[in-house]
Amino acid sequence: MEKHLYQLAQTLGEYLRHNQQTLTTAESCTGGWIAKALTDIPGSSAWFDCGFVTYSNQAKQRLLNVPETILANHGAVSAATAEAMLQGALANSTADRAIAVTGIAGPDGGSEQKPVGTVYIGWQQRGQAPRISHQLFSGDRDAVRLQTVVCALEGCLGDF
Repeated sequence: MEKHLYQLAQTLGEYLRHNQQTLTTAESCTGGWIAKALTDIPGSSAWFDCGFVTYSNQAKQRLLNVPETILANHGAVSAATAEAMLQGALANSTADRAIAVTGIAGPDGGSEQKPVGTVYIGWQQRGQAPRISHQLFSGDRDAVRLQTVVCALEGCLGDF
């Protein structure tokens, strides 16, 4: 799986470099894993602008300008929060594209409406509408987080 993750990040980086674009990430449940995968690629500074790890609601508000009303009305794990995270990442960076993830990796924190493994992943190119995907991943905490990282990278590649 590590090789697959590296290949995804490398392919994404090649595309971004070729098109003279940059990327930013806004991560919650993955704790910076997407940014780590991207920066594992030599030369990533040419196309990776920055990453925001906003695990707490306060960090989402402070660093990404996620409105308190969205968190109160929809929760941190929601399509609305993922979209706000995308907008905040683009507003607070110079990147052309953004990836945002928020979810429940477990083993605790799930509910009947949002069980463990619930993840929202968003992708957006500056000036275009965001795309949000709702996923329900299975497995333990590491498995949910890894599936999220892979899906986030694959989804970004799917935009091209």
